[in-house]
Amino acid sequence: MNEGVEILLAEPRGFCAGVDRAIEIVERALAKFGPPIYVRHEIVHNTYVVDDLKAKGAIFIEDLDDVPPGSTLVFSAHGVSKAVQEEARARGFGVFDATCPLVTKVHIEVAKLAREGYEFIMIGHKGHPEVEGTMGQVEHGIHLVEDVSDVAVVQPVQSDKLALVTQTTLSIDDAAQIKSALRERFPNIREPKQQDICYATQNRQDAVKVMSGQVDVVIVVGSPTSSNSNRLAELARKLGVDSYMVDSAAELNPQWLEGKSRVGLTAGASAPEVLVNQVIARIKALGAVSVRKMEGIQETVKFPMPKGLKL
Repeated sequence: MNEGVEILLAEPRGFCAGVDRAIEIVERALAKFGPPIYVRHEIVHNTYVVDDLKAKGAIFIEDLDDVPPGSTLVFSAHGVSKAVQEEARARGFGVFDATCPLVTKVHIEVAKLAREGYEFIMIGHKGHPEVEGTMGQVEHGIHLVEDVSDVAVVQPVQSDKLALVTQTTLSIDDAAQIKSALRERFPNIREPKQQDICYATQNRQDAVKVMSGQVDVVIVVGSPTSSNSNRLAELARKLGVDSYMVDSAAELNPQWLEGKSRVGLTAGASAPEVLVNQVIARIKALGAVSVRKMEGIQETVKFPMPKGLKL
């Protein structure tokens, strides 16, 4: 690594309001009801966060069969299908819904338009829990497209009443390309009044766009399962900068920094600042001498706690 290396810190980075809220819901449930608290799916896609909550008494499950009768259950920030909601209700669990309110907004829109007879095309990643949750808001009539090539072959039953929804953590640029292809094939497709991709995803991607022109390499702090973290690393690569994702400081490979004089550092919306600080310490140990914060948007969004967990 060159001498005098500078770390350029993206702004904003790390936790968003939806992630903050989801983690706090689990922590408040643990404080109020005591462990164990069951959580369906990883509360957010970050190894450090999940391990920390496990140590405090959270038990992460995928199947409601694994939750004992009378337990307290938290739905993850990604949201769940109607079937999971109904099963949890039928089993009598005490449920707290940590679904990000921006995901809930998409669910409400789908339910409303479905009642009006709409079919849907959803842009998203197959198998992602948010996609499964949104597609599970209706029994049928949602078609998933992952890329432009899918647009050519998707077959809704009709195209008069067709609405578009998207996963909230997509690449803004990739989603725009797919939307354009959908508009071309289905000129009457109804788009959301406000885009579904969330403010935090957009802000972190915009910061990487600004940062990428000023650095020799970009390091993204985030877990492999985190959609929005993966999009940040992909975006930097598309802009012509070497980019790597690390789940922790231990994963940082010194070879990535060889010959580089300025290192860009950001974090996905589910990655805590403690991990960013550990990566900074690791890069400093390898020879970096200064850290400079970029100018950027200051996020002030806050989401309320569910009833029953308010202090």
